[in-house]
Amino acid sequence: MEERDQSQRTASVAPLVTVVCLCHNHAPFVKEALRSVWAQSYAAIELIVVDDGSRDESVRVIEKELRDEPYAHFLHWKEGIGNCRAFNKALALSTGNYVIDLAADDVLLPDRVEKQVAAFEALDPNWGIVFSDAVLIDERSRVTGYQYARDKQGNLKKPVPQGDVYQALLGPFFLLSPTVMYRRDILEELGGYDETLHYEDFDILIRTARRYLFYYLDEPTTMKRRVKHSLSSRFYHRRRNDLLESTLRICEKVYAMNHTPDEHAALAYTVRYHLRQAFYTENFALVEGYFALLERTGHVDPLSRRLRQLARWRLPVWPLYRQYLRLRKQL
Repeated sequence: MEERDQSQRTASVAPLVTVVCLCHNHAPFVKEALRSVWAQSYAAIELIVVDDGSRDESVRVIEKELRDEPYAHFLHWKEGIGNCRAFNKALALSTGNYVIDLAADDVLLPDRVEKQVAAFEALDPNWGIVFSDAVLIDERSRVTGYQYARDKQGNLKKPVPQGDVYQALLGPFFLLSPTVMYRRDILEELGGYDETLHYEDFDILIRTARRYLFYYLDEPTTMKRRVKHSLSSRFYHRRRNDLLESTLRICEKVYAMNHTPDEHAALAYTVRYHLRQAFYTENFALVEGYFALLERTGHVDPLSRRLRQLARWRLPVWPLYRQYLRLRKQL
């Protein structure tokens, strides 16, 4: 305990970092996630663990891990309140200068917090996010690759967007949200996560990017676990797809934030992708919504127009799409 007290006194002179660990049915992984926080080379860390309605052994595992950790906090809702609201509850209790949203199936590398804080402390207030590369792991914690392609010398094969990334975020996927460290004051300024949505990262990143710059730290800081039944897998659910519904609402918010024709063109890329996804998963009403937004951008393409027509016929396309996803091992 004396060593821990000394660590806390040393940490008091450094910026405090809040790690919010969100858990939902992550019993096989949450122990590794929590221990990766305690293994950090940076001492000034406030840990808030949130269990949002887990039905597995997650709560038992968390309580056992936190038993001897007086500096950690545990919030638990037996009935889930949703990922966005659960995070906001933790954010309201937090006191850190910087914030990390850690999913309970991911893992922080030992020097992540130290290096991201150092990067932030060297930046001016126009920079709102520090993000990085990530190691990709499977359910057994085996390394399967990295987020960004590199050559044999370890150099990036193509540049990672940084600085003003607002328009880039509307194009092909490039930023892995588990690697992000936020400035706390910016999260508060933006009102935290949008609790009317079923997922958080696209919305909060695009709202932050509209006002602030993003800094890329060119090394892995996080181990991102790919799990078969993860939240992102729900994008492939047939009908009544809440993630695709939330994405449409986010895209409508983006349209209202856009300033230039080029930004509308970039938004059209995202809208077209999710329109196709809505068609293949038989979310036909959402096809109409995406198409209406695509028309507003002024970038309607022939395929989107054709899919909109086919969606009105309610064609049973899901069985074929499901086979395609299974071949690609996405379902």
